[in-house]
Amino acid sequence: MVGNNTVNNINTPKSVGPWRSTNKLVKIMNDSFYDLPCPVNLNAWWSFGSMLGLCLIIQLLSGLLLSTHYTAHEDMAFDSVVHIMRNVEKGWMLRNIHANGSSMFFICIYAHIARGLYYGSYLDKTVWYFGVHLFLLTMAEAFLGYTLPWGQMSYWGATVITNMLSVIPVVGESMLRYVWGGWTVCNATLKRFYTLHFLLPFVMVAVVFLHLFFLHEKGSNNPLGIESGTMCVPFHPFYTIKDLFGYVCFSFFFMYLVCVDPELLGNHLNYWPANPMKTPIHVQPEWYFMFAYAILRSIPHKAGGVYVMFLSIVVLYLIPSFHSGKYRSLCFYPFNQVVFWVLVGSFISLTWIGARPVREPYIILGQCLSVIYFSSLLLNPLSLWVWDKLLEYPKFCSSRPVDLKWFKFLAYFKLLKLVNCESSAREWANKCSKM
Repeated sequence: MVGNNTVNNINTPKSVGPWRSTNKLVKIMNDSFYDLPCPVNLNAWWSFGSMLGLCLIIQLLSGLLLSTHYTAHEDMAFDSVVHIMRNVEKGWMLRNIHANGSSMFFICIYAHIARGLYYGSYLDKTVWYFGVHLFLLTMAEAFLGYTLPWGQMSYWGATVITNMLSVIPVVGESMLRYVWGGWTVCNATLKRFYTLHFLLPFVMVAVVFLHLFFLHEKGSNNPLGIESGTMCVPFHPFYTIKDLFGYVCFSFFFMYLVCVDPELLGNHLNYWPANPMKTPIHVQPEWYFMFAYAILRSIPHKAGGVYVMFLSIVVLYLIPSFHSGKYRSLCFYPFNQVVFWVLVGSFISLTWIGARPVREPYIILGQCLSVIYFSSLLLNPLSLWVWDKLLEYPKFCSSRPVDLKWFKFLAYFKLLKLVNCESSAREWANKCSKM
């Protein structure tokens, strides 16, 4: 009997999990997406991260196809773009997808960054820093792509933006000549920009994988900013459905831009070939750089304007160090929510100001909005600390019910502590605790 039982136990097949959990290669993807534990209370703002992945894929595929027809030469670049639009089968759609895909990319990026600022996702510092690296790489990639059509705005935009290198002490002029490949923007510049525009996306893909690796290692933040280890659900089907809905909404707006109004976010001057002998009246970048351009032109000093403009972007690296609150999310800080929306309003207003002519009242408005932009970033950590201090009260009164009397007690207690009357504040707290 013992022998028979042993044989039966040996021959009994072992229970195995699903194939996606046993195959070593598929398991990596499964743990990163399909069965990834996610907080149960993620809202729609978290869908912008997956939309960014969709944007990257669209830009990679459309850019690869466009590169087969594009010619990186100052005498043929503009005509090659016209050839793509007119002669290549569905070339107009391909080019519109790539051009407007960059706008959709930045819409999703700015929404993704805003979500991180509001809900305190920046406290996962490694994930946040890789995200900022990606943001800077995307800005560089977009600028390089903007110059490739070699239209009038492309040429002069490249001239203005590359000239910012000249403000770097000692090596600035040498760097500028090296980037240009000559004494001005020329054919060598175009070839270098095209090469970098083709190579940078592969660097971006590598950084994206690092961004996701560190995100999944620790887990996503959530709207409350609290630990969610015991309140998780698998990514599929709960968040795949949400992301698919986000893709549908994304596609409606994207296809409107591609098929109905492809020049809504573009610049008509880029339909003129580049002319080094004729400077446009108003040289301006694409809309997603307008906020930085408005800050740049708000400061009359060239070097000062470039430094402040650069600071308006790299300040994102300093955000985690500025956090002074006890909680991550702004859900618990009403005043900081106002500061956050002031920041968003100043960003949108600066984008609008950047598209206006350089004259009054737009100059003074740009200067005021630049001050508001930086002030809101500095005010946020201060108001976090103040709000936490305002809500502190003696531990021996923690059991007191929260009502109008509680608010009155807290107001008097804080007022007495503010004027350094510690003993009076304690007496007041003792008196109120006996009431």
